[in-house]
Amino acid sequence: MSTQSINHYYRRAKFLISAGTTQQFPQGESMEVAFVGRSNAGKSSSINTLCDNKTLAKISKTPGRTRLVNYFALDEKRRLVDLPGYGFAKVPLAVKEEWQKLMGKYLEQTDVLRGLVIIMDIRHPFKEFDLQMLDWCQHFGLPAHILLTKADKLKRGAQNTALLQCKKLLKTEGYDASIQIFSSLDKIGLEQLVNKLNEWLELPATAKTHEQA
Repeated sequence: MSTQSINHYYRRAKFLISAGTTQQFPQGESMEVAFVGRSNAGKSSSINTLCDNKTLAKISKTPGRTRLVNYFALDEKRRLVDLPGYGFAKVPLAVKEEWQKLMGKYLEQTDVLRGLVIIMDIRHPFKEFDLQMLDWCQHFGLPAHILLTKADKLKRGAQNTALLQCKKLLKTEGYDASIQIFSSLDKIGLEQLVNKLNEWLELPATAKTHEQA
């Protein structure tokens, strides 16, 4: 199955608005899936690969440049949301606090949020803020899906070992979250991600996929 046939629906994503205050959040009935992760974990690249658009989510050589809540419309009632990156950006503490406050306000909107995609570098998973995001999802009963990005940096055996270790940690700590390997460069795991988002956004599955490792 070609990349375009896998994620054809997400190729229609169009920038909607960058919200710097809660008053700017789009109103009305909607279904949203949000992406969150450390500023250097490959969040923007993952969104761009999903939507087959290299310029949709802005990628900067300086991690931490996503300072607003960025909305991308898929249709009249479905949206993807790019949340501010955390834990890496070299900015004043006051600015970081504003980012986190804005992100927290967004995450409280559990009536529109169908799931949270947590981006983690496969070589450095489960940092402090990653665990906080999982705790938040557990508290509010929100589905979470983990993308172990930059999988192309590891050989296949090391990818599978990392995935198994992460699954073990999730089970040990009692986190109810799905998890997969992903690479924006090689498009590893794209179909699995698309099917997860289709499930959350009430869209047909592209095909049956085999869970990794």
